[in-house]
Amino acid sequence: MSDDLRQAVRRILPGVLADLKALIRIPSVSADPGAAPELRRCAEMTAGLFAAAGAHETQILDDIEDGRPTVLAHFPPPAGRPTVLLYAHYDVQPAGAPSTWTNPPFEPYETGGRLYGRGSADDKAGIAVHLAAIRAYDGRPPVGLTVLIEGEEEIGSPSLGAFLDRHRDRLAADAIVLADSESFAVGVPAFTTTLRGLAACVVEVRTLEHGAHSGTYGGAAPDALTALCRLLATLHDDHGDVAVDGLVTARCPTVDYPEERFRVEAAVLDGVPLLGSGTVAERIWAKPAATVLAIDAPLVANASNTLTPVARAKVSLRLAPGDNASSAHAALARHLHEHAPRGVRVEVTATDSAQPHVIDPRGPVYDAARRAYRDAYGNDVVDIGGGGAIPFVAEFAAAFPKTAILVTSAGADPACRAHGTDENLHLADFEHACLAETLLLNELASGQGSR
Repeated sequence: MSDDLRQAVRRILPGVLADLKALIRIPSVSADPGAAPELRRCAEMTAGLFAAAGAHETQILDDIEDGRPTVLAHFPPPAGRPTVLLYAHYDVQPAGAPSTWTNPPFEPYETGGRLYGRGSADDKAGIAVHLAAIRAYDGRPPVGLTVLIEGEEEIGSPSLGAFLDRHRDRLAADAIVLADSESFAVGVPAFTTTLRGLAACVVEVRTLEHGAHSGTYGGAAPDALTALCRLLATLHDDHGDVAVDGLVTARCPTVDYPEERFRVEAAVLDGVPLLGSGTVAERIWAKPAATVLAIDAPLVANASNTLTPVARAKVSLRLAPGDNASSAHAALARHLHEHAPRGVRVEVTATDSAQPHVIDPRGPVYDAARRAYRDAYGNDVVDIGGGGAIPFVAEFAAAFPKTAILVTSAGADPACRAHGTDENLHLADFEHACLAETLLLNELASGQGSR
């Protein structure tokens, strides 16, 4: 059966790749209010693909206030077989300036064994992997399938919790596969078992009622930009560890992540030391991280000899698994108020928030998945952590607390540049991911993964 399915995946793969490229051509940027027609177009194309693949029922649901269209497709289970929920998302990050891309971001192209284009890895490949598994069985999968493709993951899935609550009965499953993570290395399958959360804010520092001449008043009157820089510097200690009191440090998955490899993958310049203490894996998966994402201040080209009266910055605080986004927001605000230099006025406004999450990778569903992925990749599965926040994982866990959840990669390797310029998908690993999910459905159908 494994050899037959391997041949089936190879047979349908060219068509799946063609459909993936068609999806990439749609600029479905959920953060852009003006892109609503493109989101609808992408949802309609996605629904059409699953309907053509043999879905018994396909819908585009728009029944949550302020939510984006959600695609739901259903393949009923053969008698006595379990049902699996497959998740991915069709929305993408903004592409930024097209001039920074080697080729236009929404014009997919292949080179060097990779497929380039915005959404190629994150996460239209996830849609394609699910489609491949269904087509490998000629539209008659050996288990029941519910396919959920959302359109707002890149803005934090704000309405997903309400959607899961409203449609809980229709989404109930014996296993959940969330295809929106990264692999640990090319050719090595990985399950993400811990995820950091997020507590972000905008901090504003004010020192003067209005700008003042830097020559006439400088030396006595404080400028807000210098005060803001001093305040932001207190976020880390001398070793580069986060210095905000009240945050959690978690237990880290046991993975050897060499510093030399990390420096290459993170594009760290020669001679620049890494931040923090502990192993690389501990620093990026199990400990908090504070980053200054942006500063509002006069541009160098437009600067005058004036003391800046007000300056703002956006601070991103990544939270270790086991922490709480609400309490972390409070701890960050408290730190910024208490460390404000010389009593300057500080205002902190909470922005983005996401709960961290820990998955127990044990039980028959995980056993079945490890067999399927080992067979597909030729290597054992590695359990890894996720440094970025994926809020929907906690939402699914809250909605279905007794259901095994697999967080997998659709071929996105460490060099995929998700969210960045020249985002790409490793095509050999994409084929591995398609085969792995196909084999997983067969494992679950045979009862090897029943709870």
